Amino acid sequence: MTLTQVEQILVVPTELFHSLGYFQGFSRSADNYLHRLLDPLQVRYLPRHEMERDPNFKQLIPYCIFRHRDDDGRISLFQYTRGLGQGETRLHALRSIGVGGHISSVDAYESNPYLEGLRRELEEEISIDTDFDERLVGLLNDDENDVGRVHLGIVHLFDVAQPNVRPRESELVDAGFLPLDEVLNNIDEFETWSQICLRALF
Repeated sequence: MTLTQVEQILVVPTELFHSLGYFQGFSRSADNYLHRLLDPLQVRYLPRHEMERDPNFKQLIPYCIFRHRDDDGRISLFQYTRGLGQGETRLHALRSIGVGGHISSVDAYESNPYLEGLRRELEEEISIDTDFDERLVGLLNDDENDVGRVHLGIVHLFDVAQPNVRPRESELVDAGFLPLDEVLNNIDEFETWSQICLRALF
């Protein structure tokens, strides 16, 4: 495999994250972290296959949640099951409420690589055929499993006017909006990041 074939992804030293204030689970204080975590002098683009096993670095991952509230105030969330073709094999067959992925070196040439990577990942994975409001709601860290130890989630909440969010990728299986109560009643079927977000936000 040549260097040009190796996916290079955005990471920051885990030590930097710890120096800004370590937490396990969910933090609503994203602004206290992101100005340093996204500092061009701090980020690096390193081979993904190496970073998936190196806890000395954290991969920054946009994690986008889509919420719809109907005219009666009932909330539903976009959710799906991760298919076998999705990149992170350790999450296959788990359900998720988060859409997003790695910031890649292909995004590094834009003025804001993080926002470009977020836009690109959403465009690749889903279609959004509705108006929406988006806001940053927190950070997500889970060092209690091998996947979480090498990732740091940046959580965005999208409030959609209509539940018109559909998968573009076949690896987003059984995708669609489900009532919040139904999602919460089956919370143990979801990946740990989704469980943490559900408990923190809903």
